[in-house]
Amino acid sequence: MTARRTYDFVIAANRLPVDRVVTDDGEVEWQRSPGGLVTAMESVMRGREAAWVGWSGQADEAPEPFLENDLLLVPIELTAQEVASYYEGHSNDSLWPIYHDVIVPATFRRRWAAAYEKVNRRFAQKCAEVAAPGATVWIHDYQLQLVPRMLRVLRPDVRIGWFNHIPFPPVELFAQLPMRHTILKGLLGADFLGFQRPADAENFLRACRRLLGAKTKGDVVDVPDTDRRVRAAGVPISIDAAGLSELAQTDGVQARAAEIREQLGNPKTILLGVDRLDYTKGIRHRMKAFGELLTDGRLDPADTMLVQVASPSRERVAAYRELRHQVERTVGNINGAHSPIGSTAVTYMHRSFPREEMAALYCVADVMLVTPLRDGMNLVAKEYVTCHDGPGALVLSEFTGAANELKQAFRCNPHDIEALKHTILAAIDAPEAERTKRMRALRRQVARNDVQRWASNYLDALKYAPDKPPA
Repeated sequence: MTARRTYDFVIAANRLPVDRVVTDDGEVEWQRSPGGLVTAMESVMRGREAAWVGWSGQADEAPEPFLENDLLLVPIELTAQEVASYYEGHSNDSLWPIYHDVIVPATFRRRWAAAYEKVNRRFAQKCAEVAAPGATVWIHDYQLQLVPRMLRVLRPDVRIGWFNHIPFPPVELFAQLPMRHTILKGLLGADFLGFQRPADAENFLRACRRLLGAKTKGDVVDVPDTDRRVRAAGVPISIDAAGLSELAQTDGVQARAAEIREQLGNPKTILLGVDRLDYTKGIRHRMKAFGELLTDGRLDPADTMLVQVASPSRERVAAYRELRHQVERTVGNINGAHSPIGSTAVTYMHRSFPREEMAALYCVADVMLVTPLRDGMNLVAKEYVTCHDGPGALVLSEFTGAANELKQAFRCNPHDIEALKHTILAAIDAPEAERTKRMRALRRQVARNDVQRWASNYLDALKYAPDKPPA
């Protein structure tokens, strides 16, 4: 039997970077996934020989590992019951609400927690199999918080990093989790823990002090009952700014942008929202603010239109099904009350689009509405300012990681509907010279701090021992 090849660089994430698609003639193809993690990591992985461990998205089946553009994809098998318990249950009905300010109540089930631990162990075992001696293993996100410690037990020789793509909650919320100690100890198996914001890293450090009695100094944790030290710091994620800017300037995308504006009836102002259909994204608050501006007569539906893209998300989870009904009902009410003959005040699309179409939408949008109630980073904000080479305007929630970097945006508190309305109007009414100046500064910020710099900063930090942070 031939020994399986191992790799010096291994990524572990809940999902593989591809989706299984069955063509019309019954053939199985693997197509690039549209998710934010894949978008961020695509350029980082380009040209690098590495392995990616993740779930294929299909229950009760896992194909053999296969190569995709020199990247070894290593599928993890999940049964239908594990999908329901580990993913839909513990990850998205227990952890996600706690990590997002309990916007909806969290639900705790012991069988969900048991499945979470079982699946995390499966990921750790697979990472241990494909990692070469002394390899770097980069684990991603809240679904795999137990993997670092499990992997360290199996492979103490490898360098382990973990990055959190969502917020990390204050200890007062985190403490509600029945698995709170297990999760903290699981994360402390890593050498370096990356978070979207310094405040998230501080929340983690505070949880270690309060719940584990651990000693911390600066961004370093002394792991209890060991001689190990772990760093936890903010390393904000970004996008492939150069690649996206180049795409947005192509003749095809520019022509499509002009076509979209024509199809919408050439309104004076196009507002755009692009989100996963998730209760954390503030879509209902945004719709309420827009609807009230129309009712108040402060916006005219004849010359101002809102386009909302809401990508399907977790539709088997009850809270998400209810959110979809609420959003669609609100859209219907606004359109019924305010749409001019022959057009709609809100153009609502509950589906995903390819990158070229999204780039065209960003180009055509006069005002981008990024108004989550709580978000880790929100790369949509960075994508918009990169694509829109003109006097646009970004309305940005102060509860996003992006707000820490994109200082020239029109910042808002989406919980305050009246203030949100004022911010939207300020963005629409700002003089062209001001909007041009703001957008130019935003584009420079994203271009300087692109995804390659994020990955380089993260991997450089991971190379150093926790007690010897990089200069």
